[in-house]
Amino acid sequence: MNIVTVSTTPFSGQKPGTSGLRKKVKVFSQPGYLENFVQCIFDTLKGQQGQTLVLGGDGRFFNDVAIQIILRMAAAAGFGRVLVGCNGILSTPAASAVIRKQGAFGGIILSASHNPGGPDDDFGIKYNMGNGGPANETFTDAVYQRTQEISAYRIVESADIDLGCIGDTRIGEMVVSVIDPVADYAELLESLFD
Repeated sequence: MNIVTVSTTPFSGQKPGTSGLRKKVKVFSQPGYLENFVQCIFDTLKGQQGQTLVLGGDGRFFNDVAIQIILRMAAAAGFGRVLVGCNGILSTPAASAVIRKQGAFGGIILSASHNPGGPDDDFGIKYNMGNGGPANETFTDAVYQRTQEISAYRIVESADIDLGCIGDTRIGEMVVSVIDPVADYAELLESLFD
């Protein structure tokens, strides 16, 4: 596995809230913008080596590109496994259910909620903790602090993963499991309602 360290400089305004970081797609698609923010999340985490990360989004424009980048960065950060929704789709409540049921370390959710989507509209990214809920303010403040200091991000050189095929593949030592995006959430709802 070839991990590449890429020199970078901070971007202004990468302050996440409990709903994460929301900006226009054109902002997120700038070279290094997404990578910087994801690296700052990974730099702020402690103990992710060999752990499971959940990843997916609401399917808006740029979702597929962002997922491929995040998968390669997760491998560089030492995650042992990433559970990603088929075709990159994993709604916020479904991602929370998967995190809890699978005992994942946490999850990255790509969503700008009710904001409009499309190439000229909004994209978002947020981190959910191991309890399935949004990152707390202590964590998001630490991520923001890191965004003001970052000088490099790490990414694995790898081909894109086929997100349309349920099953396991690898990026280096990390297993990428493409999963049914609603199965765990449907099971949770069935347990709540008869």
